Amino acid sequence: MSRRLAPFVVLLALITVGAASAPAGHAGGQPLVAHEWGTFTSIAGEQGQALPWQPLTAPQDLPCFVERHRLCVKCMLASTVRMETPVIYFYADQETTVSVDVKFREGLVTEWYPTATVTPEVLFLPGAPALTSPAFLSTATWPRVKVLPRATEQYPVEPGGDSHYYLARKTDASPIEVGKQREKFLFYRGIGNFQPPVSATIAADGRITVTAPGGGPIGTVILFENRGGVMAYEVRNASGSETTFRSPALEGEFVPPTVELERLLIAQGLYAKEARAMVDTWRDSWFEEGTRLFYIAPKTSIDHTLPLTINPAPTEVVRVFVGRLELVTATTEQEIGAAIASWDIKTLAKYGRFVRPIAEQLLWRDRTMDVRRFQTLMQPVYRASVVPTTNRCQ
Repeated sequence: MSRRLAPFVVLLALITVGAASAPAGHAGGQPLVAHEWGTFTSIAGEQGQALPWQPLTAPQDLPCFVERHRLCVKCMLASTVRMETPVIYFYADQETTVSVDVKFREGLVTEWYPTATVTPEVLFLPGAPALTSPAFLSTATWPRVKVLPRATEQYPVEPGGDSHYYLARKTDASPIEVGKQREKFLFYRGIGNFQPPVSATIAADGRITVTAPGGGPIGTVILFENRGGVMAYEVRNASGSETTFRSPALEGEFVPPTVELERLLIAQGLYAKEARAMVDTWRDSWFEEGTRLFYIAPKTSIDHTLPLTINPAPTEVVRVFVGRLELVTATTEQEIGAAIASWDIKTLAKYGRFVRPIAEQLLWRDRTMDVRRFQTLMQPVYRASVVPTTNRCQ
């Protein structure tokens, strides 16, 4: 077996039945509870730092009723982090109205729903700080959010209804209403230009060293690899600021660590249905071809990067963000390098939105590579696997 789970057993034993079967439909006697989950996606460079990349969205990524900047900013701007699908759920015993404000330091809110007041409205004002500036700040504000615990659950759905956006609705949270728009949660998404709280380097012998640059404990981290559908992973609870993995052995397993991730999310304070909704939302993306690390972003890091204000204040606020750190291993480089040499577009397309930054690293390192030939080869790959949603929704 390639799944090594022993370090995780103690953590799982701490999960109580009460946490997993949290209140269904109300806050269990608490006037108002708010739970949020989201993800930070980044790519590790050779020195461990997060690489700038263009986090283009894939076809059918979001329904067209989700609001966004009219310009496809994610198509034009390079950033180090893609903040994907934070959703905020509310649980209440009675109808109430709250205001919600999210600030995104060194980041830009790019999509949201229901309607919010989002700043900046114009990205390239003379004299304004650029996204690359530490002073850059974006906000999303919902001044009147009605929490309606007994309201009819009728939410917008596009024909076909195949977006993973809808999976986040499968919880016991109260419906919310902003103006005439009803939804199960507040949704926002964006891109950022900061370094994540966890970094990783890969040695020549394949060892992967994971570090918390801020010096705090890394916590639970999952190393995952998928090669042609064969998967392996290792779950580890790292109490220090550094830990080293050897590549997990691929031994014919085809099951991703969904159960371990759900249990980890519940241990962080999410309700069971919230944890399952999060894993189901990202199942196709998290476990695709390649090697990556999953970690839980420290609460201090979340609160600093994404300050959240809710008035009146809930009796409980839980915020859980999963970090996804894409790793460029020797196997990945060899596969992409061979595909470029043989014009193997099918293999390149398996890496989707990550193929460009990985291939550009190879191009930068290999000065003998024909740049024009490389660009010609990449064009159909970009068109096939990375298509801005704004084109579909115009």
